Amino acid sequence: MQKLTGKVAIVTGAASGIGKATVELFRINGATVIGADVGDGADSRVDAGREEDVARLVEETVAEHGGLDIFFANAGISGGWATISEQTAADWSEILRVNLIGPFLAVKYAGPLIARRGGGSIICTASVAGLRSGAGGAAYSASKAGVISLVQTASQQLYGSGVRVNAICPGLIETGMTKGIYDMARAAGQENRIGEINPLNRGGEPKEIAQAALFLASDESSYVNGTALVVDGGLSSSHPTTRRFDLRML
Repeated sequence: MQKLTGKVAIVTGAASGIGKATVELFRINGATVIGADVGDGADSRVDAGREEDVARLVEETVAEHGGLDIFFANAGISGGWATISEQTAADWSEILRVNLIGPFLAVKYAGPLIARRGGGSIICTASVAGLRSGAGGAAYSASKAGVISLVQTASQQLYGSGVRVNAICPGLIETGMTKGIYDMARAAGQENRIGEINPLNRGGEPKEIAQAALFLASDESSYVNGTALVVDGGLSSSHPTTRRFDLRML
């Protein structure tokens, strides 16, 4: 049974990883999907953190397909593992621009148009790094915590519209963003140690996050709103990692 028959969806960060897997899965389930990305390999070239790009993407989608039902604000950047003392304000500005302002723009421009269709779903990619420390750099973690707060606020501000706004919090997933981690482990002959600190003892795959996105996009999640769905193999049940930081920054 196709879960998204007749639906029109936008997915950002669609050229690879979670976004690409989601575009494929949404299409298998009957949706018309516009995949957007800042680089090549998607239907539309869009900088998800640039207001003009997002406004144009939504406008063109509605003009061509008659409406919009689903927006998956998935585009993001990691920013690496630099400490707070090593990062600049410009580093933070760019990470927040893509990871947090991007989802804000999705809500701002897609929300009213999805409401015109009688409701639908906005999904934002957050991270377990937004839940507590130990799973990402400082700016990245702050941006993803902001996404979780955004979906809570947005779901309230879209009260009565039928538009649901939720986040997905992936754990360690093999994507372009985590390629360095996987490459180092494989080069050292330690691939079997990837994901060893989560109870399932493995990393995740993009298609597993895509399945969560499909659930939140479909009517199966019709009473799920303003929440963060964690898909991490149990990692965030404890986040049992710590790192030594430069105490001179304190």
